[in-house]
Parts: sequence; structure tokens; C-alpha cells
Amino acid sequence: MRSPIALAIHGGAGVLKPGRLSEADENEIHAWLYRAISAGHRILETGGASLDAVEACVIQLEECPWFNAGYGAVFTQDGGHELDAAIMGGSDRNAGAIAGARHARQPIHAARQVMEYSEHVMLGGSGADAFLKSRGLQPVDNDFFDTPLRRQQWEEHRHSNGAMALEPTHAEGHKFGTVGAVALDSHGHVAAATSTGGITNKRYGRIGDTPLIGAGTWADDRSAAISATGHGEYFIRAAVAHDIAARMQYGGVDLQTACDAVVHGELKAIGGDGGVIAIAPNGDTCLTFNTPGMYRAWRDEAGTLHTAIYADDDRRHA
Repeated sequence: MRSPIALAIHGGAGVLKPGRLSEADENEIHAWLYRAISAGHRILETGGASLDAVEACVIQLEECPWFNAGYGAVFTQDGGHELDAAIMGGSDRNAGAIAGARHARQPIHAARQVMEYSEHVMLGGSGADAFLKSRGLQPVDNDFFDTPLRRQQWEEHRHSNGAMALEPTHAEGHKFGTVGAVALDSHGHVAAATSTGGITNKRYGRIGDTPLIGAGTWADDRSAAISATGHGEYFIRAAVAHDIAARMQYGGVDLQTACDAVVHGELKAIGGDGGVIAIAPNGDTCLTFNTPGMYRAWRDEAGTLHTAIYADDDRRHA
């Protein structure tokens, strides 16, 4: 008997309220979200694997200049880009991640290379780039990831107080964040993938929750697949993704209850803003955030795809 399929993606959570974006910008964002979720949906509908589906979704988001991942990644203090990503399969909890890579055009594909072709879970910095080159992945110059919007954002912070811009502060409506995807395939396996450029003006090789298995990314067929977005330091301290899965596996609670308890309870209690997308092996899908909005898309039980930006947003796609 074939299992149900399920799919959800995110592109960052923050202070997202109607009126901050033009109608044209909103339409473009919805179109990108729909393009990304459709890439994974086609794979799932034809019996493909959840790992392939989440990778396909995230690659589309990494190629979009609106989001802080791949092309469109934020600038570090020294004017470059450092890329983090992780992918994990629920059938065997195999995982791969990169942190601080500078030349991987598709960071989520790079993370999968680490998962499938190395004996390690995470590779960082120049070592990650060297491994990818050994795998035959053509490196790109670091300025490939530059976009005018991100440069403007970086310059504004350099000429203000020089502080790092934490991801959820979407003050102008344009600082879109970390991207991710979770999926359940017809074979009953879940998977999660997450990718980010980190935070604007970051220093010292700062690494957030995205590539840390159990913090920003987790997948286990016994509980759920989870991808997080928000202020990474808090997600690390709360081990958000694993905490959600553990509440389900050991506490016996359902997906929505577990996500709400962590995102609106444990995370918020220590000052963390952001959200998660999560899918359980029974097909339950949850998109929970403690901010005014989160760029997101999902497949409902009837197979209809939805995209949304604001808290009460819901655009159906036939």
C-alpha cells in the first residue's frame, strides 16, 4: 500500500506584514515559492524519493535572488559570502552538511555530496570546498552570490552601527531568510533540507543552526522531518528540530502539539524568533512560526499547492 505524500517549504520568518511589499513583489515571491514546491511535488507524485524532492525544492530557492541562500546570500563583514546547508533522510538518519563554504553554487547539493560520498556528516570552510572540487563540482567565484539588494543591505549595516543583522528582522520587507523543505514520499520516508547564507555582516566564521543536525534540520521516520528558520543561536540552544521529534517519539504527542510547544514555548521563552516546517510519516504537515509571517508553501491532503507570506495568507494554486 502506497503511503500518502506530503511536502512543505519555507523561505524565512520575520516581521512580515501586509503593505511592506508591493503587489508586484508579492506576486513574484508567490511565483518563486510555487516554482520551488512544484519541483519537489513532481518528484513525489511520480513515486520519487523524499530526499530528491527536498533537494529539488531547495535548489530552486537557492537560485532565487529574494532568499538568503545560494544566489542572494547575505554579505559577511569582509564583503564575501559563507554558505551553510544540511540534508537528512528519515529512513536511516543519514545526513550531510556544509558550513562556511564559499564556492558551492548549490549548497544543498553540496551537503548531499557530503552525505553520500564522504564518511563525515559535516565539512567546513575551505575543506568543504576542496571536497566538492574532488567530487567534480565546478566551483563558482564567491562574487557569484552577490545581488544589488544584499549589497545595499550590507552597506546600510556597515554605515550604521556595524552590528550583525539577525535573520528575523525583516524591517524593510526585503531581508528574506533561510530556506528549507520537508517531504514524505510514497514509500513512507521523510526527509529535510535547509540552506542559508547566515546573517548580514557576520564575523569570525559564525555558523548558525542550519547545518547543525538536530538544531535547524532533522529527519527520522519514527517521528518527523523538520526544517527551521529564524535566529540561529536560539535554535541551537533549544535543539529545536530534535526537541520536536523527541516529543513525538518519546512523549507520544502529535506533530502540531510538538511544534507549537517548542516554537511558541521553549524557543520563545529564551527570546528566539522564527518558525519551522515539519511533516510526520502519517502525512501530517505543520507550518508554525512565532513571528508575524513566514514565506512558505505546502501541499494539502487533496493535493492542492498553497503559497503564503503573511500569517493569514493563503494563495491556492490549481
